[in-house]
Amino acid sequence: MIRTEKLTRTFGEVVAVKGLTFEVKEGEVFGFIGPNGAGKTTTARMLCCLINPSYGTAFVKGNEIGKDPDALNIRQIVGLLPEAPGLYERLSSYKNLDFFAQLYDVPTVKRRERIKKLLEMLGMWKRRDDSVNTFSKGMKQKIAISRALVHDPEILFLDEPTAGLDPRAAKTVRDFLFELKQEGRTIFLNTHNLDEAERLCDRVGIINTTLVEIGSPRELKSKFWDRTTVVHLKEVSSLIVDAVKALPFAQNVRTEDNKILIDLKHPEDENSAVADAIIRSGGKIQFISELEHTLEEVYLELVGG
Repeated sequence: MIRTEKLTRTFGEVVAVKGLTFEVKEGEVFGFIGPNGAGKTTTARMLCCLINPSYGTAFVKGNEIGKDPDALNIRQIVGLLPEAPGLYERLSSYKNLDFFAQLYDVPTVKRRERIKKLLEMLGMWKRRDDSVNTFSKGMKQKIAISRALVHDPEILFLDEPTAGLDPRAAKTVRDFLFELKQEGRTIFLNTHNLDEAERLCDRVGIINTTLVEIGSPRELKSKFWDRTTVVHLKEVSSLIVDAVKALPFAQNVRTEDNKILIDLKHPEDENSAVADAIIRSGGKIQFISELEHTLEEVYLELVGG
């Protein structure tokens, strides 16, 4: 769906993005994470044909960015939520969406149906006739998201969709994105919210001007750490610990209070053998869980604190 080849953008002497090569598959939620100034917004603007690359290129559904008439085709099939909503404050939410839908030549009947559906999904239908300048930041963000989707684009670019929102508004937006994900919509998500990226994204790219790493959250975590099984016991003894250490696949066995922690490559296959060894050694298992590393830990390992 999206393919970049050595995509680079400079502003004078400043290199904003350098040599990006990656792909985004159809129906995938792809997250771009990185520090401020890392090139996330610049990349999205190039892929949406708002600015041209300085070097390299990219293709969006077979259309090459920066080339006419390909650039026009790209603008028709993408929706963009920029960092600043940029709505017409004196117009109502409905008229804002109607105006932008007309720019995309959405037919009248479909336009009405689409606007109603989006405003209902985001809980804004009752405020459809109210001026945008009476809305909170979260409400404006919902209208901006609706605007990005009003022409039913195949690919959605979101730049920090929940930044600055209160917890309730942020949850509404995330729930809406989950619905879009279930529809199979291709989403390119720029975010600083690493927990949000981990929950929403099929794969993430970590960028710091250049592409540092790419993969699913689980793949990225597995590059740094094995998965850790935590066995909660009524009581831990040296006999039990020695039995677990004797297992050939058990790595970095350690104890913490009434728990034994074991690093495993394939816990789905190996947990049962760990449990058997503990039981044979007289251990009484209360429950078994997994200690999960986070995408934030991966990010800090790759980009730094």
